[in-house]
Amino acid sequence: MKYRILLTATLILIGFVSCDEERLEPVNPNELSVETFFVSGPQLEAGVNSVYAALQGLDLYIREYFFLQDLLSDDVESGGGQLEAHRNQVAQGVIDPSNPLIISNWRGWYRVIHRANIVIDNADNATEEITENLRTRILGEAYFLRGWAYYELGSLWGGVPLMTEMATSVNSALPRSSQEETYQQAISDLNEAINRLPSKNEYSNADLGRATSGAAQAMLARVHMFKGDFAAAKPLLENIVNSGLYSLVDRYLDNFEEENENNAESLFEVQFTRDFGDANVWDGDGSGISFTTFRGQEYSPTAWRNLIPNTSLVNAFEKEANGAAKDDPRFSYNFYVVGDTYNNGNNVLTPDGVQGDNSKPSWRKYTMIYKQSAENMQSGINFRVIRYAEVLLMLAEVENELGNTAGALPYLNATRERADVNMPLYPTLQYPVGTQDEMRRAIQHEKRVEFPGEQIRNRDIRRWRRMNVLDGEPLPNYSPHHDLLPLPFAEIDNNAALTNSDQNPGY
Repeated sequence: MKYRILLTATLILIGFVSCDEERLEPVNPNELSVETFFVSGPQLEAGVNSVYAALQGLDLYIREYFFLQDLLSDDVESGGGQLEAHRNQVAQGVIDPSNPLIISNWRGWYRVIHRANIVIDNADNATEEITENLRTRILGEAYFLRGWAYYELGSLWGGVPLMTEMATSVNSALPRSSQEETYQQAISDLNEAINRLPSKNEYSNADLGRATSGAAQAMLARVHMFKGDFAAAKPLLENIVNSGLYSLVDRYLDNFEEENENNAESLFEVQFTRDFGDANVWDGDGSGISFTTFRGQEYSPTAWRNLIPNTSLVNAFEKEANGAAKDDPRFSYNFYVVGDTYNNGNNVLTPDGVQGDNSKPSWRKYTMIYKQSAENMQSGINFRVIRYAEVLLMLAEVENELGNTAGALPYLNATRERADVNMPLYPTLQYPVGTQDEMRRAIQHEKRVEFPGEQIRNRDIRRWRRMNVLDGEPLPNYSPHHDLLPLPFAEIDNNAALTNSDQNPGY
């Protein structure tokens, strides 16, 4: 099961100290070092588990990743809770290089990169209890995670310092590379991963949750699409479809609850569980690792409700009263409104149980109250990073952008044919799809109502804006310099190879 990754996730950290500390502290001969740790297959596997564990840190999927991605999009608005000042600044489009939310995400992805580099650099040192198949797989996992990190950095910050070897000294600082070089690093790493990783069906139950060749192909397709290279994305997406390993699940909410994790629709998930303790991981630099996530506590109607669905998102769902053939049931799958039942039908959401404006919906997706009476910090729901539904809608977009608008239609309609969605197929009265522009509009609509709150919308807005095909400007506080985030002041101060002249324009 997924728990194997979680249980061994921090082993690699034992005995490891920073290069600065090494200069101040004498070497303890009884303490493991990088040079003495990686001698066996289990130790190398513990090393790659620590890279996954970086995803489970406060800087990323416990808390700060979903905040940054959602606040940069039009999926959310401030709810009834007390949204901290630095988060509210991002929501208002007031972004500066000292913002803690931006710093956390930057730091979190470089933590992933640093740990992946340690594994890649030391993979050949393991000679005990290891097969070449295991070594190849572990390397594939490390390349996948590093390539993913460079995609995240490149798409949000542009060019960044490219660390491809383990940092061993404060003199390891590197200058900023270009955005294209950053993308090329992500592409190279993800191709390495594709060539090394097993397919989903080749893993045992004990290793569910590890990166697969399908996940690497989908992530690489994301990179190519962000760059506007639809021809390069197409065969990757077709390989996933043709593999026969993935399908849409009949029940939409199976993708956002604890049950049925790593299901047939899942290409990659960040693993969480409530089996191993709580989320008391607050520490000085956000590197604390938890087996649970705060997503529900932050968004749930019965908890802090810091962020609620954006009004424009709520209005995007097709409603019979507005001329649609029927209401889109995904509205109720994504959101709670006053009067809805929760806790397996045993409780009713009342006005006095909702903070703030209770006339507005609250998030249902990724909350725990579907089966318990109150939300808390102990959510073990996995984050579904890539779903097969996204692969299908990416293929629809690829076909349309390559001039095959008719060929896009089956992929576009697939998500509407899900058993518990069963929406009228395109073309509809609201969304004709006879031309390339009409198909674009339908694809943008379908992606919005299929993936709200899944940290996809922000990247879609950015790339569609750059392609000049975005349907309107959804962000009222948008300024062109927001297409890239500012390099954190702390990075410029601490990296001797960077100066203020390296900062992105407008900051």
